[in-house]
Amino acid sequence: MYACVHPSTHAAFIPLYGLDRASDTALAAGIGVSSPPPDRPLAGRGVGHRCAAPCRAAAVMIAVALVLLLLVDSLAAEVVPARVVAVEDGATLGLEQPVRGAHVLRLAGIDVPGLGVPEAVDPLAVAARAALAELAVGYRVDVFLGERSRDRYGRLVGHAIRQDGLWLQGAMLDRGLARVRTLHDQTERAAEMLALETVARAAGRGLWTHPTYAVRTAETVHRHLNSFQVVEGRVRRAAAARGRVFLNYGADWRTDFTVAIAAPDLRRFAEAGFDPLALEGRRIRVRGWVRSWNGPLIDATHPAVIEVLDDAGR
Repeated sequence: MYACVHPSTHAAFIPLYGLDRASDTALAAGIGVSSPPPDRPLAGRGVGHRCAAPCRAAAVMIAVALVLLLLVDSLAAEVVPARVVAVEDGATLGLEQPVRGAHVLRLAGIDVPGLGVPEAVDPLAVAARAALAELAVGYRVDVFLGERSRDRYGRLVGHAIRQDGLWLQGAMLDRGLARVRTLHDQTERAAEMLALETVARAAGRGLWTHPTYAVRTAETVHRHLNSFQVVEGRVRRAAAARGRVFLNYGADWRTDFTVAIAAPDLRRFAEAGFDPLALEGRRIRVRGWVRSWNGPLIDATHPAVIEVLDDAGR
């Protein structure tokens, strides 16, 4: 399982070991297994040591406490405890008791197959739902509520971290059963989520083996209008016009793929020290809803939707 240290350390991941040998082996192999439920004793290790079990248990408790403190600091959010009793899909949890009047928590920053369709029978949707159930049902979690704590349906929106330190969004991304989909007011831990997604995609895990979720190119994205897509390509020209910035990928801006950044969104880029005009000539990965406006277009509403993949001119 992974936890994020303070942002000043560049959001490095630290492994939380000391649970049992099977968990350690699985974690080393990159398998997103869960540790024993809270009511299950930890398996013994180190029989020859007189205080092995109690010392190990104390060490685990201290490690978990330190991890949770680090996570609180990195998320900078209000934290509320909850117990998970059900899942609706691969990103939606049912809570035992209402939190701020809501019984449902939507995991922030991720998109999963079958999202919003509890009865979905698509194999990837079933796999995502089953994985989240394994990871969350019966566990107590700390819910980190960020800038935007509810969605338009009244559900809580936040990050969920089990009390043993396992971050649910991270586990789903690690298994390749989710992809990153942040909003301008829901960007907590975006860099960490993108890093986990990149590893899962490179390893060909989960949804990344399916054509529906393939990364598009600037030349092929026109076939996928009115859908959420991840697109890679080199920016041919970056220009400001009519209060916006346009990243054009082809010779004809009237028909080729474009990324547009509106004036209100440019302020967010400026606050992050991200100059989109400097992207000319660079290869980037962008994600968002593809609509038709002088060819296929994605509106980049905040910096987290753009990943720079190389240096200028390469």
